Amino acid sequence: MAGDFELTRNITIGQYLPTGSVIHRMDPRLKLLAAALWILSISLCHTYLGNVAGLCVCLALFALARIPLSYGLSGLKPAIPFILILAILQLLFYGNGYGPSGQVYFHWGILRITSASVRVVVVSTLRFVEIIFAVSVLTLSTSITELTHGVEGLLRPLGRMKVPVHAFALIVTIAVRFVPTFAMEMEKMMKAQASRGAEFGTGSWWNIARRTRDVFPLIIPLFNTALVRAEELALAMEARGYVPGQARTAYRRYRAGGRDIVMFLAGMALSAALVFAPFPF
Repeated sequence: MAGDFELTRNITIGQYLPTGSVIHRMDPRLKLLAAALWILSISLCHTYLGNVAGLCVCLALFALARIPLSYGLSGLKPAIPFILILAILQLLFYGNGYGPSGQVYFHWGILRITSASVRVVVVSTLRFVEIIFAVSVLTLSTSITELTHGVEGLLRPLGRMKVPVHAFALIVTIAVRFVPTFAMEMEKMMKAQASRGAEFGTGSWWNIARRTRDVFPLIIPLFNTALVRAEELALAMEARGYVPGQARTAYRRYRAGGRDIVMFLAGMALSAALVFAPFPF
């Protein structure tokens, strides 16, 4: 039951783990671009061997960033129920929509399990895990300040078309940063309600309906807390002289060095290999 209250321990997106690795020191603009290309290549890979190779690369990234693999596995834990539900739906109902070819293992009414649906389930699950690992490595190795400057630097050409690049980058980074903040607030509320006799964590982990019914009363208080946090953040930004839409300077200017370019080219090569390599199956 104690593990059901430790939400922040299982949230890796939006947190930063400084280890001083070569990935941490990489230019944030090239890091974001390489991560986007890698996630895109994972989404386009549809073979078993290709996704296994992609998973191995994600595990190697954890070692290269000096981030314990336990962080990636803990970030995967909250997504397990959604992965299982998606896998069951694809396995039972996707057999008719993924081409007529393939061996039929089970067929009863609208339920149809084929070799094609099994392939979809395995590939989709591997993709889901790889994307979670890739995003975890990105956020654990990039601070919020670097993430903001990286997004703004990549979108800067859109500023010539009057697109509010800085505001968009700020919104994205604040949204990412508030993920662990909301998890911490939810954890506090669950502990407070449990101390007053509420039942949390008494049902089985696979009982999605029971767990949803237990958490549902916390949605309104969490929404109210989000509004309070947003107001406090707005007041803090105004107190520090932030004016929306006004041109701003940066204390630190990023310049990509030779090491950053080499790592970015290596990431591009891995992404291209994952998509275009002729994997046998």
